[in-house]
Amino acid sequence: MVPYIVRRLLIAIPVLLAITILGFTALKLTPGDPLLTRVNPEVLVRLTDEQLALWRSELGLDQPIPIQYVRWLGLDPLIAIFTGDPEPVTGVLQGDLGYSIVTKRAIVDEMGPRIVPTLWLMLTAFTIALIIGVFVGVVSAVRQYSRTDYALTGMSVLLASTPPFVLGLVAIYFFAVNLRIMPTGGVEPLSGATWFGDYIYHLIMPALILGLLNAAIIARYTRSSMLDVLGSDYMTTARAKGLLNRHVIVRHGLRNGLIPVITLVGLLIPQAVAGAVITEQVFNWPGMGKLAVRAANDRDPSLMMGIILLVGTAVIIGSLVADIGYAIADPRVRYDSKRR
Repeated sequence: MVPYIVRRLLIAIPVLLAITILGFTALKLTPGDPLLTRVNPEVLVRLTDEQLALWRSELGLDQPIPIQYVRWLGLDPLIAIFTGDPEPVTGVLQGDLGYSIVTKRAIVDEMGPRIVPTLWLMLTAFTIALIIGVFVGVVSAVRQYSRTDYALTGMSVLLASTPPFVLGLVAIYFFAVNLRIMPTGGVEPLSGATWFGDYIYHLIMPALILGLLNAAIIARYTRSSMLDVLGSDYMTTARAKGLLNRHVIVRHGLRNGLIPVITLVGLLIPQAVAGAVITEQVFNWPGMGKLAVRAANDRDPSLMMGIILLVGTAVIIGSLVADIGYAIADPRVRYDSKRR
């Protein structure tokens, strides 16, 4: 297992490098000038072409894309080899993600306060998705072709095909506007409430929405996997030994039935991140998703690259954790290089 994890971590380096190259190139080739988006139109009309060119040169926006990318990484000595123009070595490899051209703040300072709210949202949503999704999938499989199965399957299909913003707006309308039992969004302090209790209170709706959307997909996969397991020979043998049906399902069937679901969870991470962007906008949740939308609207390249780097790293780590979980759930799976 350890050699496999080391190999995966080594493979993750060029994968993450490729992600940043694609993201950096796409941002640079996007129509529009990020420099002009930060300038007041009244000021812009008074600026000469020479002043704009000088400003663009100070920000390094006049350099070719490969040179800009190398400097963003912090490999400025490579540029000095070809141009003879050494620059201070500061970049991603030195822990410096640059500065926002809009707020003038360091990217680390922009992203730091928003990582924890997003982690809370993602972890809570995934916990809800796994609990509800696995439970619904197992019940549907055990009661195949019953009314319960049809009802749960129909609900799963409905949730899986509903956009996050639609479900979020419906939840706000019923629970926040009509019933007034939940907040509309944000993380505003309530009078007489503790910080933690208030935080959880505002977290409930966005986490439920994001969790239910992923639970619908997990439930469909769990049902299909459990149907294959329930009809297997070892399940029949376990029942023939006189074991209770629930013990057969939980101890013998569920572990094997969850193997494809573990892989699915790793694949759901990118989709959950995309859903978190929309969910955070709907509920005004102060996380990375909302920051990504702001960075895209402001055409802030350094901030966008910081978000791309963080999300890419999270996806790679999630995929690695899913593979490790797959091996733990199925003892037949071995990642050792030496096999007999």
